[in-house]
Amino acid sequence: MTAKRLTIKELTDAAGGHVTPRMVRHYHDIGLLPPPERSPGNYRLYTEKDVQRLNRIVALRQQGFQLSHIQHLLSSNPGANDDALLSKLQQHYRTVMQQLNQLRQTASALERVLGHDSECHDQRTAAIAQLQCLELEAKDSLSTLETVWDQFDAATANHPEAFSESLQHLLPDLSDRSEIEVDLLSKLVLACGDVGLIPLVQISQSAIAAARAALKAGCPVVVDVPAIAAALDQTRLAHLGCTVTTLIDNPHITTALEAEQAFWQRQPGLPMIDGAILVVGYAPSVLLSICDQIDAQALHPALVIGLPIGFSHAPAAKRRLARSSIPSITVQGALGGGLLAAVALNALMDSLIEKPDCHCYLLQERQSPATSSEDVVHHSGKRQN
Repeated sequence: MTAKRLTIKELTDAAGGHVTPRMVRHYHDIGLLPPPERSPGNYRLYTEKDVQRLNRIVALRQQGFQLSHIQHLLSSNPGANDDALLSKLQQHYRTVMQQLNQLRQTASALERVLGHDSECHDQRTAAIAQLQCLELEAKDSLSTLETVWDQFDAATANHPEAFSESLQHLLPDLSDRSEIEVDLLSKLVLACGDVGLIPLVQISQSAIAAARAALKAGCPVVVDVPAIAAALDQTRLAHLGCTVTTLIDNPHITTALEAEQAFWQRQPGLPMIDGAILVVGYAPSVLLSICDQIDAQALHPALVIGLPIGFSHAPAAKRRLARSSIPSITVQGALGGGLLAAVALNALMDSLIEKPDCHCYLLQERQSPATSSEDVVHHSGKRQN
């Protein structure tokens, strides 16, 4: 019996609507999809095997792989010559990192312009005018540009930095987020100095409500290492009646590597405290262990703030956390750290104490367009409604 043949439209429909016929034709042109059979009328015809390959391409694209990466992956037989494939992927990784570095330089240049406050207005106006009329010879370009940047920096020593005003210029559109959520995001940005962190932060739908309810009840807080406990706002913890327990109680741990090694050497048991807030910022294996206990129904935390650093275990742990039913706050990929984890909990405590009656996070439709980045930074400055 002859297998059913699909038209290009039926192929894209079978792939879930993530691709268009034009994209399929492009995949043929670059060799990602093999040449299709043709009907007597010269129309492309596809099989279930083509649907499966297209689904693999779509899935890898959604995970961030470029088409050149996908071509190497799909053209290599599983298990065959892995070293050669890894070498190709490593080279692609280095190329991507070079591109990211160039984009970071662009972002840094824009931040120099946009991040200055009104106190630097005169210097900013003069420097922008010079950038608009810049005429350079190649040999003089760097020194001349440094003179322009120096004008931006000239007034910075005369007043404290206006973080709120800078954030107004640099934050993306967050009008679909609740005021408390945006306050949390803005403080995370200020903690790491990278606005690009925002799209990577994953806050589960019930995380804010769960955190406020638990903190209001004086829930226990469990952290992975003493450095996080030291970074938490002890005054606000005491005000809320929250106690702090440290899982790996070694004051000499200062790096994720040390925390990970200490965990594997001792394998400390997790405190079986229902309703606790768990804060992990160093050891990814701690977060993996938490996920195991949650999956086994042996651990029922109110909230997990999972922000360990790492390149294999940490992303895996964060993905598991984000997929769990437990309210959570995490960041995609390798980014994170103890400072960000502590800042997240401090921000939640701060917003609860400063605005105990705020219920913006409970709205089904996240927030009306009235909430803007300007509202965010004013909230960070303790503006009362």
